[in-house]
Formats: sequence, C-alpha cells, structure tokens
Amino acid sequence: MKSQIFRKEERGIKDIGWLQSNFNFSFSDYYNPVRTSFGSLVAFNDDFVAAGNGFGIHPHSNMEIISVLLQGKMNHIDTLGYKTTIEEGGVQIMSAGSGLRHEEYNVGDEQVNFLQIWIEPKLQNITPRYQQRSFPKAKRLNKLQVIVSNEEGQGHCWINQNAKLSLGYYDSDQELNYTFNPVNKCLYIFLIEGKIRVDGTDLNPRDGIGVWETGEVPIHVTAGAHFLVIETVINQA
Repeated sequence: MKSQIFRKEERGIKDIGWLQSNFNFSFSDYYNPVRTSFGSLVAFNDDFVAAGNGFGIHPHSNMEIISVLLQGKMNHIDTLGYKTTIEEGGVQIMSAGSGLRHEEYNVGDEQVNFLQIWIEPKLQNITPRYQQRSFPKAKRLNKLQVIVSNEEGQGHCWINQNAKLSLGYYDSDQELNYTFNPVNKCLYIFLIEGKIRVDGTDLNPRDGIGVWETGEVPIHVTAGAHFLVIETVINQA
C-alpha cells in the first residue's frame, strides 16, 4: 500500500473576505505542481461563505461536482429549472455533462461551510442532471453511510463515474476495515472533526490522506470522529 498525506497546514488558501477557500489540490489562482489531483479527484475545497454572499450564475461542463454541507444553509438555482435549499447534512451533485449554469448563496444567518468536490466524469457530454439528498448525523451514527455512488438508488446521489463517497460519524472508538476493488482504484480520506488513524498514520481535523495499490485500508476511529471517504478511479479507461 502506498499513501500520501495532505496536511491542513499545507493547503492553498484564498481569502477574499466573504469567501475563504482551502484547496487540497491546484484550483483557481492556487497552483501546486505536485498536487494537481489525486486520480480522477481534481478538486477538494473546504469553503466558508459569509451570510448573504455566494457565487453568482456561472457555467460548468463535463465535471461531476459534489457539495457536502457541514454548516449553515445554501440555495441552488440552475438552468435545468431546479430551485432548492441545502442545509447541514445535505449533499448535492451536478453531473454538468454537456453544460449548465448555476448559482448558490448563503441564505442563512450563519457562516456556511461546505466541501466542494470535483471528479472527472466517466462519460463526456451526457445530458446534465442534478440530485440532492439529506444525511443527518443522527441517522448515520456509527457507520459509513454511502452518500454518492455509481449505482443508482433512492438512498444516495448518483455519479457519472466509477466512484463512491461515504460519510462516517462515530460516538465511540472503533476499528474499521474499508475494502474495495484495487484495480485502478484509489482512496482519499478527509477528516472533518475528531481524530482517526489510517494504516498507522494519525490524522487531525481537516487533514487528508490518499491511499493506493491496495484493496484494504484499516481505519482506527476515535469517539467524535467525522470523516469523508472517496473511492474513485486512478486513470480514465
């Protein structure tokens, strides 16, 4: 098994007042030649948006864009006709495909914190689509809850890629063993809060670790740990 650590202190930072972004990979005006992506995971941003502010209408195409809301309330309006609101525990995905435009703003009274994740699609120029699901902490206690999958279903969002995202939240110490097909697959784990140990490596809040050349990853979870696991392809076929 091989691994790469992405420490909180090593992230790129963009602070324009109303928006504070922390980049694990090259994004916007932040460029790190040795951290441009991890497999098909090309963006992982830890974003904070002040109340009453947000992103005006802008275009996307041929990208799987996932938002995981950790705090606050944010709206979503797009050219597909969707007008929704996402709150803490909410997950949304846009399969941008042949192209769409959308906007999102902090419509609550407190700061929004969300994870913005971009994954390269499996198929190009598909018909654009949008999905939203809610995963409150209380309903996913002490388990890895699948929030995004390449298998369609009512219990999670669907992604146009051979990928899977899971959220873990635990109130007691536990030993987990995450298994997956190792062929052309990698795993990216991001710790939101608490502490976990991945194959002997301790992670602190907002640290990440990428793992590959294995199909089995031991994770020691401590009480209060909240983390995201992204399983995706290394190279496009």
